Amino acid sequence: MAEVTKDQIMDALKGVIDPDKKADVVSLGMVSDLAIKNGHVAFAIEVEPERGPNLEPLRKQAEEAVHALPGVLTVSAVLTAQRAPTGRQPAEAAGHGHAQAHGQDKPLLPGVKSIIAVASGKGGVGKSTTAVNLALALQSLGLKVGLFDADIFGPSMPRMMNIKEQPISPDGQSLLPCENYGVKVMSMGFLVPEDSPIIWRGPMVMGALEQMLRDVRWGELDVLVVDMPPGTGDTQLTMSQRVPLTGAVIVSTPQDIALLDARKGLNMFRKVDVPVFGIIENMSYYVCPNCGTEAHIFGHGGAKAEAERLNTDFLGEIPLDIVIRETSDRGEPITVTKPNSPHAKAYRTIAEKIWGKVSAALEGRKAPRIVM
Repeated sequence: MAEVTKDQIMDALKGVIDPDKKADVVSLGMVSDLAIKNGHVAFAIEVEPERGPNLEPLRKQAEEAVHALPGVLTVSAVLTAQRAPTGRQPAEAAGHGHAQAHGQDKPLLPGVKSIIAVASGKGGVGKSTTAVNLALALQSLGLKVGLFDADIFGPSMPRMMNIKEQPISPDGQSLLPCENYGVKVMSMGFLVPEDSPIIWRGPMVMGALEQMLRDVRWGELDVLVVDMPPGTGDTQLTMSQRVPLTGAVIVSTPQDIALLDARKGLNMFRKVDVPVFGIIENMSYYVCPNCGTEAHIFGHGGAKAEAERLNTDFLGEIPLDIVIRETSDRGEPITVTKPNSPHAKAYRTIAEKIWGKVSAALEGRKAPRIVM
């Protein structure tokens, strides 16, 4: 079956009428950021913030119109506001409309017992590689594990987990996560071409993240590892507030500039009352494969000192090693393909510490649940 085209989708959306403006959403210029990949369609409908809570029927009608087209497997339509109402931050305004529109009684991640955010204050510190190997290390402990790629602008999980297929929708409304190495995975990278840039505003990003979390059938999981986007901006803060995180792990390299940003990330979680389980020092040292000499290219021990200064735990250090990079690029994470290597053992040791903290956090309280 031929791939559905942009023109076909826009033609279908011309039948969706704005109830207030009495014209179709296409001629009103409300449809934006249309993405198509192998039958999976995503787009945004831009509305005024004050109308957002009342336009769920319009959003639903748009989804149904596109889903009726031949070749369409799933549709993700997101309501997004062009500006925020006075006195409210943009993400809060968009999130309010989005949450209200989808009903107050629908649980987010109902079968997930715990959620761990793997975060960094900046990009380039190996956060995604760490998230992947921690998820696989947790799975090796006998846990049911999911991995959620929350980095909308730079999704890397399809390549790093060596998953080439797209998620399956059994009913056109929900998605089954992909799976490899015994870990369930969801990423925007499954829904858009790898080389296609995603140029979305903050509210659209949050809408897409919430929809992936809400509409993906994760099933029963002991832990969901969330690969957070780098930085401490609006998306990261809102994600921390919306998702019932059990705790967060900060990834940093040893040099001062990375530790400065890691400090910002840690303080962000503390401000929204998310427990910080500790800091991991990535690219901590380099061992020459020929002579065995240990070199500290980015410095050494900075994350441990920073953890002490910030009164949080130092979870461990991971070396700078070409094997970790090569296995990640091939979609063959070192924790799975070289389980007896010192590097894989380092990830497992850190994972055991994190799971101990998760278990302690879950004692005496129910599994995290949020109502949208």
